[in-house]
Amino acid sequence: MSLLDRRTVLKAGSAAAAVALTGCGDTKDNAGGTTSPSQTPTTSAPSTTAPTTTAPSSSAASTTATPSSTPTSSAPTGPSTAPNWNAFSRSLTGKVYLASTSGYAAAHQLFNPRWDSVRPTAVVKAANPADVQKAINFARTNKLVLVPKSGGHSYVGASTIANGMQLDVGGLKTMSYSNGILTVGAGARLYDVHAFLDRYGRSLPTGTCPTVGVAGLTLGGGMGIHTRTYGLTCDRVVSMGVFTADGKSHNVSATVEPDLFWALRGSGGGNLGVVTSFRFSTIPATKLGFFRLTWPESQAAAVVRGWQKFAQTAPTTAWGNLHIDAQSNGTLSIHVLGVSTTGNANAAAAQLESFVGAKASARTISVKTHMEAVKYLGGGTTSPRQGFLAGSDVLKGAMDAATITALLGAVKAAARAKTPASAILDPLGGQAAKQPAGGASWPWRSALGVIQWYSSAQGTTAQTFITNGHRAVRTASAGAYVNYLEAGRAVSSYYGGSSAKLQAAKKKFDPSNFFHTPYTLV
Repeated sequence: MSLLDRRTVLKAGSAAAAVALTGCGDTKDNAGGTTSPSQTPTTSAPSTTAPTTTAPSSSAASTTATPSSTPTSSAPTGPSTAPNWNAFSRSLTGKVYLASTSGYAAAHQLFNPRWDSVRPTAVVKAANPADVQKAINFARTNKLVLVPKSGGHSYVGASTIANGMQLDVGGLKTMSYSNGILTVGAGARLYDVHAFLDRYGRSLPTGTCPTVGVAGLTLGGGMGIHTRTYGLTCDRVVSMGVFTADGKSHNVSATVEPDLFWALRGSGGGNLGVVTSFRFSTIPATKLGFFRLTWPESQAAAVVRGWQKFAQTAPTTAWGNLHIDAQSNGTLSIHVLGVSTTGNANAAAAQLESFVGAKASARTISVKTHMEAVKYLGGGTTSPRQGFLAGSDVLKGAMDAATITALLGAVKAAARAKTPASAILDPLGGQAAKQPAGGASWPWRSALGVIQWYSSAQGTTAQTFITNGHRAVRTASAGAYVNYLEAGRAVSSYYGGSSAKLQAAKKKFDPSNFFHTPYTLV
């Protein structure tokens, strides 16, 4: 997430709280993998040469099947002899965790504790690309379903699997920088990427959750505060190292295996292969201007209309996401957190207020350096595990009055039920509306923005809110964002006009459907 940290977003209702804008829940991640949040990755010392590595999980996947809420393996019956885990473990530089192994419980954890009960047959913590290749070959030989994990923030727990192999690429986190290009292992976390690039005065357009893995975020698209100015995270990829289902290594780019390169950029992780490394074209790490505008609930509809006009017409240097939060007292909290990449947020804030037709009841303006912004948006340098339920709708255009009323009504119903819930609207447009060199499978270039439905509640109340949200905006929805996967939604809804070409890529690079879960292409 594309992605702003939704957990912190909820805390951002108070002025003293840190604000994060996409995906600790993303990444939106994040429709791919992640590593155990308890691990804080370290980076290598700066290097002037960019090593060639191979990258972590990625590929597009789409099916009209209804995903189950618990990831399970549907692999065919295994071979007559049991897998030789001891021999496999001895062949690796990394480590294999079985249920009987000390450390297994922590090894298979994801960011969301909801998935702790899902028990893979084995967790493979890869130490290098060779380990990834060996794991793919071992799983294929022994007919095990394999799912890659980078940061572990998948909304549906897609980076774990019952009765299968979880391949954790979190150990692949080395970084180097040269001539504007960052080379980074698939397991690196976003905070560490930004801290490393800051040494060179550079950055990347990413989400904000500090523990999200770079792989899951990138492969699903990657939205954030720089989306309108510099495009999605996947748009900055120059090349990727990836192992396909046959265990073969590929170094893909716009000119080398361009069909696989296209498919990996924006279709989500775990569909076509396991990416082990990325090369990114970086952006300047400049000061950013921030604004935070709050309006009373009585102005809610006007704020939504004004935000839509802002998303359509504001300069590409301006970005702002709208938070409609259910309060425990039955009311709504309405605010926009905005950024200007020029460093001066006053003009952007004034333009939004003019579109709303009313001055904000509370208004703050600030300027932050690159790393100050990273820590502010991420709520610090790390993220504690937290349970949540979330979903999304992609807005194909501006919502009409009836749809806006229904959207606000869905959040208001949650407030009255004392369900902690938020509708968070991120703008697209600007550079994100343009195809990058080599193209990308991310299908929502013409969309106005993305709504994320988010609740930290447990049980049916959270699902009721999300279902009500989908129903409220159904006439304005083009589909959903693959880094905000949810159970019960047709996988094809995440791929829009890219579906047919992605299906062709799946048949070409994974003809036996080795990479398959309820959330992948068939």
